[in-house]
Amino acid sequence: MNPEEKAEDMAGETVPEASAEEAETEKAEETQVSEEEASESGDEPENGAQNEKKGFFKKKEKKDKKDEQIAELTDKLKRQLAEFENFRNRTEREKTQMYTVGARDVIEKILPVVDNFERGLKSIPEEEKDGPVASGMDKIYKQLVAVLTDLGVTPIETVGQEFDPQLHNAVMHVEDEETGENMIVEEFQKGYKYKDAVLRHSMVKVAN
Repeated sequence: MNPEEKAEDMAGETVPEASAEEAETEKAEETQVSEEEASESGDEPENGAQNEKKGFFKKKEKKDKKDEQIAELTDKLKRQLAEFENFRNRTEREKTQMYTVGARDVIEKILPVVDNFERGLKSIPEEEKDGPVASGMDKIYKQLVAVLTDLGVTPIETVGQEFDPQLHNAVMHVEDEETGENMIVEEFQKGYKYKDAVLRHSMVKVAN
């Protein structure tokens, strides 16, 4: 083998070794770059997602707290409105009851005056009923009855009606074959009702 052939053989053997080393170096660099990229790409999205998740729950927590405060204030307002409505209704009922009690008390004191007018008119002789005194008494009596009627006072029917212990007070009893059983035949004192309540029971005579 001549020197030139030997040199060519040695050159052919060293070229492959250099190529192998360069390939390994490039592979190592690529692996390192891939690891760095993977590390960077893996850390940042994860941290970003965690931060976004934390921010979302933080906002949601604040919103829920506001909703709770709104619901609490709304419930408190509804309770106060309901209490005020109950207070107003109770006040109206008390005022109505006070008015009713006061009106009953006044009317009960006026009824004896009405009774005296009726007795006085009945006691006037027939020949004097057209006189000025009788005429004046009659006008006053009718005016007084009209005022009581406007206030809701009505007389209780008696003669010819069946006896009702809720409306009438039987002070006498008589046997009468021509009259039905438990019927009122005479009235001694007129009874009155104030609206739907009995103001004074009628004093009556009951047959059979």
